[in-house]
Amino acid sequence: MAIEILMPALSPTMEEGTLAKWLVKEGDEVQSGDIIAEIETDKATMEFEAVDEGIMGPILIAEGTEGVLVNTVIAMMLEDGEDAGSVAAPSSAPAGTEPSVPAAEKAPQGTAEAPATPAPPSSKTSDGSRIFASPLARRIAADKSLDLATLQGSGPRGRIVKADVENAKPGAAPASVAATSAATPSAPAPLPQSADAASVARMYEGRDYVEVPLDGMRKTIAARLTEAKQTIPHFYLRRDIRLDALLKFRSELNAQLETRGVKLSVNDFIIKACALALQSVPDANAVWAGDRVLKLTPSDVAVAVAIEGGLFTPVLKDAEAKSLSALSAEMKDLATRARDRKLAPHEYQGGSFAISNLGMFGIDNFDAVINPPHGAILAVGSGVKKPVVGKDGALEVATVMSVTLSVDHRVIDGALGAEVLKHIVDNLENPMTMLV
Repeated sequence: MAIEILMPALSPTMEEGTLAKWLVKEGDEVQSGDIIAEIETDKATMEFEAVDEGIMGPILIAEGTEGVLVNTVIAMMLEDGEDAGSVAAPSSAPAGTEPSVPAAEKAPQGTAEAPATPAPPSSKTSDGSRIFASPLARRIAADKSLDLATLQGSGPRGRIVKADVENAKPGAAPASVAATSAATPSAPAPLPQSADAASVARMYEGRDYVEVPLDGMRKTIAARLTEAKQTIPHFYLRRDIRLDALLKFRSELNAQLETRGVKLSVNDFIIKACALALQSVPDANAVWAGDRVLKLTPSDVAVAVAIEGGLFTPVLKDAEAKSLSALSAEMKDLATRARDRKLAPHEYQGGSFAISNLGMFGIDNFDAVINPPHGAILAVGSGVKKPVVGKDGALEVATVMSVTLSVDHRVIDGALGAEVLKHIVDNLENPMTMLV
């Protein structure tokens, strides 16, 4: 019997992906563990290994296809004695859903019409546009006899998720549908706050432009940061940090470590300073978990890394316990693999605190957007020579770096955030203490 090859879930949050490339073709012999395809998630392109062995049968999803739902049958694998012509192509719906059956086929001729059996939720609306819903949401909708077209999704990009279906009542229509039907046809529809592509394109008719399709990463960044600014009550704390002692200490350390091929950056010290600050203020080492706060014991610090078309936030786990040289080596490795999109999901998920450093681009200061579920993110500007008043009241020149801590007020209150930032400043202005 032919074996179905399903679209894999390559990360805990993955609901769909792009089948970037097939590495086998129909008729190829496949062994368990062979790499048969490359799957593009929202963050990375990952290799997909065969679990079973056999002969590659019909390929049902062409390479380059976007938006393939997890558990969709993407190909078939033949066992000994089977040929591709004898294999019936399965439904393109994700495994676990049933194909709809026309009512006329269910009711026997010459008899009274049988009670309607609820059909599984359609994947399209009446106008032919696609409905985005998770496989679990589709199954629950079928069980509850709900039409997905009547629901509004609360997931990324309006995707219908489990909670939307569980909270819906059979026969209920969303408020927006009722409002639309009640509207006067002759009344002009105002441009929505987030206009659709066609509406925006009409504004620029006659102007030269290049349309850039959104890849999975760009869509995810847009959805997550929109969610962050709409749902997270941000507040901001700012401090200036004198870097002269740190720069001198870093120069001395690098001279001593040169024979080992180690060169510490200012960012390495910032990572260490933040990790130690979270240990000093453990109540701030926390994340928002919907109906509760999770307080972490280790300091898992994420660092934003810019790549072409987006960014990654690889996480340095147990950063408080690692030496500066170990943090430096790990950060270089993570940043290199991030730019090549070779990070595994566990390397960029998690953490309680993030750092975004734009100082190397000459940015003096900025406000960073919190990456949920993190409790805070530190925005780091460049070190600039400025006139400052010394401890004795005399005017002197110092290298000053401006930082802004964006804080989730649901997790961290103002005084607690100020305490964390104070420890970060103290660690960086007295770098020797970070080695104790």
